[in-house]
Amino acid sequence: MSNYKEEALEDAPKFRFWKQQMESNGLTINGIKDFYIRRRHNGEVLFAMLEVDADTPEGDKIPPALFLKGHAVSMLVCLIDQETKEKFVVLVRQRRIADGSHTYEHPAGMVDADDAPDEVAARELGEEIGLDVTAADLTKLNPKLWHPSTGTSDEGMHFFFIERELSRDAIMAFHHKDMGNQSEFERITTVVTTLPEAHKLVTNINGLLLHFLYLQHVADYETMKLL
Repeated sequence: MSNYKEEALEDAPKFRFWKQQMESNGLTINGIKDFYIRRRHNGEVLFAMLEVDADTPEGDKIPPALFLKGHAVSMLVCLIDQETKEKFVVLVRQRRIADGSHTYEHPAGMVDADDAPDEVAARELGEEIGLDVTAADLTKLNPKLWHPSTGTSDEGMHFFFIERELSRDAIMAFHHKDMGNQSEFERITTVVTTLPEAHKLVTNINGLLLHFLYLQHVADYETMKLL
């Protein structure tokens, strides 16, 4: 039996941040109904399905369905062969509820509004692929929070990348590692591949965007042509 107390929805940092943003943009929240709340093993709110009764400054009702997720980080890990300078990326393979299939994605994780995104990103890289990283090692790719689904979710994305030169053997040591967190229902296998091949494997929109953001940042337009 858990010794943790369940966090109330109204106390969750992601809920408080979303509500503050709504009100700062002129909306009046009249009521909120929760239909489902999933919590972490420690009692913290992970996400929630809500119905929101809110008025816009123009006098309209805002569409009411909200999937409360909070913020998330997604990280492109580029491992560079010390001898050949060939680039590889590390993906994670796991089943996803979108269609039940095995999907290929970049390492990612959820961030509460009072967490530092770069610190969460560094921690997730250790947990998901076994790469020892500090927040200072990461480079941010988007200047402000970006929302993948503005009509139905508050989710906001932070994109990062890291480059690291290693021997070919050290790079391939990241291939087919069994990772994940059973308490979060994660069964993850790592995959090392080239970026053009990763672009064929990834079907997650955030991951596809991350490829272009990274290549633009490092001015690798030759690889971009191959995508």
